[in-house]
Amino acid sequence: LCFSALPALFKKELRHEEAEEGKTVTLCCELTKPAPVEWKKGHTVLKPSEKYKMRQKDVTAELVIHDLAEGDA
Repeated sequence: LCFSALPALFKKELRHEEAEEGKTVTLCCELTKPAPVEWKKGHTVLKPSEKYKMRQKDVTAELVIHDLAEGDA
């Protein structure tokens, strides 16, 4: 007997957010099951830093972007 695990899918996808330059914004997505989330901007993988904070609990993943700049769009 062979089982193939179903992949995690987006249950609630990212929404477009508007925020002012210099402020903070939180992006959030919800998965169909717990799985690691990798945040990217284009092809660049974002790493935790003073600017980017990543949180994940069960099926919900959040990316907090501090000190927004035009280049964060």
